[in-house]
Amino acid sequence: MAAKFVVTASFLLLLLLLSAAAAEAQLPTNATQTMDCGGACSERCRLAGRQNLCKRACGTCCLRCNCVPPGTSGNYQFCPCYAALTTRDKQRKCP
Repeated sequence: MAAKFVVTASFLLLLLLLSAAAAEAQLPTNATQTMDCGGACSERCRLAGRQNLCKRACGTCCLRCNCVPPGTSGNYQFCPCYAALTTRDKQRKCP
């Protein structure tokens, strides 16, 4: 009777460990999640007068921060890293 209990308990513990490992393997991490910078910057820069310049600056910022604020301008509160990047003249680097 005791041997049957030990086998059942061992099986349940193994099942629990396997399900936890499978759940952990399916959870995405920030290191593996990357944003589609090209698409996000095309949307961000679609109204810019100098689209190539805007997309190049936005792309650099997106790669560093892995985010782009929504809309065509402003909304920096959604991506603080993007807003914090500045040029040597202390002007915003990111459009």
